[in-house]
Amino acid sequence: MGEAYIIDAVRTPRGIGKQGKGALAEQHPQHLAATVLRAIAERNKLDTSTVDDVIWSVSTQDGMQAGDLGRMAALDAGYDITSSGTTLDRFCGGGITSVNLAAAQVMSGMEDCIVAGGTEMMSLTAAMSKEKMQAGLKPPMMGSYNERLQRVHPQSHQGICGDAIASMEGFTREELDEVGYRSQQRAAEAISEGRFDKSVVPVVDDEGNVVLDREEYPRPQTTKEDLAKLEPAFTKIADVPLDKNGTTFRSLINQKYPDLTIEHFHHAGNSSGVVDGAAAVLVCSKEYAQKHGLKPRARIVATANMGDDPTLMLNAPVPAAKKVLAKAGMTLEDIDLFEINEAFAVVAAKFVRDLGLSWDKVNVNGGSIALGHPIGATGSILIGTIIDELERRDLKTGLVTMCAAGGMAPAIIVERVDDFVN
Repeated sequence: MGEAYIIDAVRTPRGIGKQGKGALAEQHPQHLAATVLRAIAERNKLDTSTVDDVIWSVSTQDGMQAGDLGRMAALDAGYDITSSGTTLDRFCGGGITSVNLAAAQVMSGMEDCIVAGGTEMMSLTAAMSKEKMQAGLKPPMMGSYNERLQRVHPQSHQGICGDAIASMEGFTREELDEVGYRSQQRAAEAISEGRFDKSVVPVVDDEGNVVLDREEYPRPQTTKEDLAKLEPAFTKIADVPLDKNGTTFRSLINQKYPDLTIEHFHHAGNSSGVVDGAAAVLVCSKEYAQKHGLKPRARIVATANMGDDPTLMLNAPVPAAKKVLAKAGMTLEDIDLFEINEAFAVVAAKFVRDLGLSWDKVNVNGGSIALGHPIGATGSILIGTIIDELERRDLKTGLVTMCAAGGMAPAIIVERVDDFVN
């Protein structure tokens, strides 16, 4: 089995994911993907005719995000036509999975150079979801599931799932607001110190004008008092009838957990932000990198996938972390930094509590609550973020994982390196 190395990682700034408000909302998702694909090729002087594949993650493959964005964006970025491309969907986890699949291809010897990554234009997907709802179609989180599957594995809205887990696990509103506040404070410090500068590339339009070159979503002025005043976001939609039988998001969870009283804790200040963005990660074999004069930044130590209860949806990151550690022959003490996506505050809070971690090692530059969560791209962003921070702190190992719809979580462990192993 060969080794897989990460040579570089780039991403766009994250723009507010609302039409008419976000700087990126008027861009085509293909343009965002092409921006990072072009940047990673130019930064590393890639001969794109030697790129075996582009493995791309997009969660909502509809409208302008349909049609194999990986291939089309590579062509848009000027890649050689011999560089193939594919697009996958693991909901929120796709940005990790694209890198994990790239690593597997390289480690198996089937490919030598792959650019992995993802894109999500939530300004588009939110509009598409609204249009479908107005047309009388099923809500986004139910559209893929037929009634028979819902009877076996009832699957609800992710926000209601977050509130259900918080209720079940005994977290308080204050604890979850603390996660949101910490995310804003850490992100503000990271931005002010330029910790993201190495990876962030500006988005420009076809005329060369800069569209966005900074994070657009963070609210560094946020206080704990501000958070305490916010109304829970999912109280009303929890009980909206979804079909002629009166099924609701709350009742879907109560089908499996009939004795659970779901209280509502999550709101805009302790949930992930709706944003647009894209990211790319260059994964190569040792032989390819040496032949083309590329220097590695990290080695991919292990990857894993984990499923958990689809009704609660968000609980797989802890078992995923344990699984990837076992595959690597490592313990929690061997990991210097962790990135757990802040889909909702309870996900990060439960991850830290259940694994007995210190917040000093977790999401040290803030997370998706402050910076936003461009669904298909976030995993690739987090991989680049953790490598940047391992380099900045002169540390060695990092673990990245995140929850995904359907009750899943991919995970990856990377080791910072200055040269090739062996």
